Amino acid sequence: MSEVSQVGPQALPALYETVERIIDEARRQGATASEVSVSLDQGLSTSVRQGEVETVEFNRDQGFGITLYVGQSKGSASTTGSGAEAIRETVAAALAIARHASEDPYAGLAAAELMASGLPDLDLYHPWVITPEQAIEQALRCEAAAFASDPRIRKADGSSLSTHQGCRAYGNSNGFIGGHASTRHSLSCVMIAETDGQMQRDYDYDVSRIGSALAAPELIGRRAAERSVRRLGARPVPTCEVPVLFSSELASGLLGHFMSAISGGNLYRKSSYLEGALGQTLFPEWLSLDERPHIPQGLGSAAYDSDGLATYAKSFVENGQLTRYVLGTYSGRKLGLPSTANAGGIHNLFVSHGDEDQAALIRRMDRGLLVTELMGQGLNLVTGDYSRGAGGYWVENGEIQFPVQEVTIAGNLRDMFRQIVAIGSDIETRSNIRSGSILIERMTVAGS
Repeated sequence: MSEVSQVGPQALPALYETVERIIDEARRQGATASEVSVSLDQGLSTSVRQGEVETVEFNRDQGFGITLYVGQSKGSASTTGSGAEAIRETVAAALAIARHASEDPYAGLAAAELMASGLPDLDLYHPWVITPEQAIEQALRCEAAAFASDPRIRKADGSSLSTHQGCRAYGNSNGFIGGHASTRHSLSCVMIAETDGQMQRDYDYDVSRIGSALAAPELIGRRAAERSVRRLGARPVPTCEVPVLFSSELASGLLGHFMSAISGGNLYRKSSYLEGALGQTLFPEWLSLDERPHIPQGLGSAAYDSDGLATYAKSFVENGQLTRYVLGTYSGRKLGLPSTANAGGIHNLFVSHGDEDQAALIRRMDRGLLVTELMGQGLNLVTGDYSRGAGGYWVENGEIQFPVQEVTIAGNLRDMFRQIVAIGSDIETRSNIRSGSILIERMTVAGS
């Protein structure tokens, strides 16, 4: 077998053929079941800084992940080679691991009758024909626009453009084989503002399946500069308990902690504060979280999960109540529950919201902290305790007064989610979790 020479939908038949040959080889060597995942990726990335080109990188990678079962024992191995000898050796290595591994009564493929069929086309593949010279030119335009927008922008910390396309295929000995091609393009800019001896940095970026849909380089550069300049004069505030408003960019991460807490892996390991919470009311009654995996061109869209099960629209939280966990086949078996077709994660999570934008939520908050930056990893998922370094803006009388730095915000996730007052209409579309700004009734802000 020769290495696949193209990246895109046209590569899928060759990948399928390779997957089938690996499954046949695994069966020949004595595996009772097998699954194979294949990735083929190609990309261009460039970065500039202070008007100079820093990097131009082109990458092309191919990899095969092979998991074999001997009864209830599992072994895995991987290879970058697609030749017959490489496949034989990798299958043999995975098989040797399986034969020495302990039996796991929950291991194995999903049932054959559950495998996906008739996979929808989600329109994820939109290659961007751009040369390295054109990519560099866009990054330079981004940086130049930032410098031109305000004299307090003194330095650049890097502007980058990347374009990526790839193919994924998955197959198993229960008869499933599927794949898709996808693209992802991004442009980012990080700038440094300076005045009166203080320096502040901030950034802006955009990401899309379609290169031409990215925001203009000049707009990204200006926004990065504006955000950096707004940070000048930042200072701590006295320790207090006040409402906290998470910007939409950070709200997605906050809800990501919740999705981790209801993921099967953390639940069966008893490393989540939400163990046994199914059916409990964890949010205000107006709030729902639902997954929509089949959105055309969606950044998180997928027709099937990592087990080969068809994805489908579903709610995880409905009217504030936890209705299901995030489960793959293995974690579902461990918990005695059916898979939710989420092996490998969630796909396009939508958060219910009101019609108030961030400015309206600031007015509603009246006095408190708007958080636009988080630092550190102060989260204990076992207890739900949450403590992060933060930066943002102090609000009085419903208006931003000054930038804030060197503070810590703290609470417990269970309390924080119950105390959500409102979610804004300023939806973050650059994330797999689509949320607006989240206003929480009260948290501890530790400062000076």
